[in-house]
Amino acid sequence: MNHGIRILLVLAVLSAAGAVLSTASADSATPVEIDDEVRAVIERSYFNGAFNDLDTESMRKGFHPDFAIFAPSGTEISRYPIDAWIESIDKRKADANFDRSKTGMDCEIVWLDVTGGCASAKVEISKNGTLVFTDYLSLLEFDDGWKIVAKVYHRHVN
Repeated sequence: MNHGIRILLVLAVLSAAGAVLSTASADSATPVEIDDEVRAVIERSYFNGAFNDLDTESMRKGFHPDFAIFAPSGTEISRYPIDAWIESIDKRKADANFDRSKTGMDCEIVWLDVTGGCASAKVEISKNGTLVFTDYLSLLEFDDGWKIVAKVYHRHVN
């Protein structure tokens, strides 16, 4: 096969592949839109739900019911489920001595990686300029949207 025919064949294959890819992506969200969706869940349900606004209803919407915080406990793994976390926040807010002015945290998504219907995020939680937590969140995309399904973390001791 001569060089000119090979080039034409390669161009035809690339053109056909491009048409297929553009048709497929027209029906689905772009990577930027997906990143924005995942970021929105983290900001609404995690940063504002769990830390700043203490909005446990937003937490229920953005966390999967099987979510848990996982931490080492000796040689075992301890598991803190979402229902227990939400209950502790609601109890804290109901306390007569609760001071909402002490709940504000600076929250930042350090990096976000999305592959298909799964995502991982590294987030940092600071208070008054001091890093308190580095958290790693795992998210999955369900029929009703993105949900936070697990967390592991490091508490910074100062």
